[in-house]
Formats: sequence, structure tokens, C-alpha cells
Amino acid sequence: MSKKPASSTSWGPVAEWYDGLLEESADSFQARVIAPNLLRVIDPKESTRILDVACGQGYFSRLFASTGAKVTACDISAELVEIARGKSATTIDYRVAPADALAFAQDLQFDVATIVLAIQNIENIQGALQECARALRSGGHLVLVLNHPAFRIPQRSSWGWDDKAAAQYRRLDAYVSDSRIEIDMTPGERDARKKKLTVSFHRPLQSYFKSLNKAGFAVSRLEEWISHKKSQPGPRSAEEDRTRKEFPMFLMLEAVKR
Repeated sequence: MSKKPASSTSWGPVAEWYDGLLEESADSFQARVIAPNLLRVIDPKESTRILDVACGQGYFSRLFASTGAKVTACDISAELVEIARGKSATTIDYRVAPADALAFAQDLQFDVATIVLAIQNIENIQGALQECARALRSGGHLVLVLNHPAFRIPQRSSWGWDDKAAAQYRRLDAYVSDSRIEIDMTPGERDARKKKLTVSFHRPLQSYFKSLNKAGFAVSRLEEWISHKKSQPGPRSAEEDRTRKEFPMFLMLEAVKR
């Protein structure tokens, strides 16, 4: 049985900070890695009906709309949706709604649904995927982009350096177990009353595949996207650049509604 829809989010209090983080840098992962790859994968046309779930401040909703696609976007955070509406053309239909209760969406209404860098912040993943399946036409596509769950596990993964081998490596302290992790978004703040925390959920790959299958999807494509960044010149820079290409930051799953 699905959990009841969530009614609040830990992202509301950090809405303005998150908006500034995405919008102020042309060299962000969103701009340099995720956006061009998303457009390649989805290849939206003017007639494409896109549902952008957990859209945040509308960064990718605006990207999709710039192609002429018909975009409906939602987020559980009223603060983020307000920011999105202020930045976007009136052609984008923004709604305040949790991912697992898309009451505004009609059955079989959309060609494509996206959840970009948000599935790891959604507790009721099964409910969210089932709602996407309901809203998609038969043969419609769901595109998920997430921090790579095999290499980027909050508080359970890190970079290490082997002096003897002069090699950088990726350390993993856990993987298979599902976990709920609180992320401190204000690490320099010593006053506990001013701390801002968000919540992330780690799940192994098998959890995503099982949930997608249960919701009526078949995974049709998997891609792993690496960082575009380069280290400043130094004794470890070549090795750091090498390992950036070996350990992907992001995972993209495309699934077709059966």
C-alpha cells in the first residue's frame, strides 16, 4: 500500500539559496552536463507534452519550453513554484503538488514525464512513479536523472588518495541498504536554530528498477554522465581529471510505459 502523499518538504526554507545556486553559474553541472544531455535524450518537439515533476524553480521546465514543447510542471514546495512562475513565460502551467499525488494531471495526458535531480528527495518513490505512469500515454517515456547511486552516496562515499600508487580512488562505505540522510545546507552555521537541513534518500539500482517495473515501466536506456570540470594545475591534477572520467556523477534512466 502506498504511503499517503507528503504535504511538506525540507526544500522550502532553502528555495532562494537553491535558485541562486542554479541560476548564477553558467558553468554548473545543470547547464554544462544535464541540460544538453536531456535535450538529446528527449528531443522535444512543439507538439510534445511534457510533465516536469518536482520541477523546483523551473530551470528545466524553461529549457523544455524553449523548444516549443507544451510544459506542465509541479513541485511540492510553494516557495519554489512561486520563484518558477516569476521567471517563466505564461506558457508553462505550474502547479503546487507532491510527486505522489498529481491531482491536476489527467490520465494519459502526457508524452514525456521527467524527474530531474529530485527522485532522491522523494520518500514515496513508488507513489511518484505510479502517478507518472497514470499521467503518461501508452508508450510514453519517463526520464529520471539522479546523482549516481553507486558512486555518490550522501555521507557514505568520498574521494581518497593512495600515496604509494599516486592514485585517487572512490571510497564507498555502504551501497545496498536504503537510507534516509539529513543534509546540512548551512555547514558553517553554529547556531542550531538557524541550521537548514534537507532530506535525501539513498537507494541502490535494484530498488529503482524494481519500482519502475512495479509501476508499469520498462527501462529502455541507461546512461552515465561524467563531470565536465577540470582541476587547476598541480601534482594531482592529471589523476583527478582521469578519475572524473571514470566515476560518473549522474545516472539517467529512460523508461517506457508498457
